[in-house]
Amino acid sequence: MTPYLPAAWFSYPIEVFPHDTDYAGIVWHGSYVRWMEEARVACLSGVGMAFSELVALGCDLPVVDISIRYRRSLKMGDRGQLKTRLLPQKGVRLLWNYELWSDSGEKPVLHLTAQVTLVAVNMSTGKIVRRFPDELLDALGRIMEVPAGAGVADAAVVQGD
Repeated sequence: MTPYLPAAWFSYPIEVFPHDTDYAGIVWHGSYVRWMEEARVACLSGVGMAFSELVALGCDLPVVDISIRYRRSLKMGDRGQLKTRLLPQKGVRLLWNYELWSDSGEKPVLHLTAQVTLVAVNMSTGKIVRRFPDELLDALGRIMEVPAGAGVADAAVVQGD
């Protein structure tokens, strides 16, 4: 593993339902944030770190910074792939990049780019954890070890080779 390269992209399918939109059928901005969280949780789960296990360890991963560039609106009924990947760790921060691409039409369209920064927090004290729990470190390592072109869901296969 090269520590300076970001992880492979994890792809999370999305579909726009009526509850994701405003009165005009355009995706409400908060829906994108929810999908980004769902994608992060699914990515961690894909390498064996269920978020419920993290909570059981007394650790939470709150968002401390978020930057979103809305490029083109999605509408009710649209489908897409929200791609996320973990960037190399910076101190106590975990940085995740996102791209949301539509599935419809002849050519995929980029709808959103974003970056979310998380920190690990001890749920009992509310203080930032300077050293992540070993279980989380192992899961993050598995995400970073997936080679380009392979999905995070393939991590178990990659590890066994």
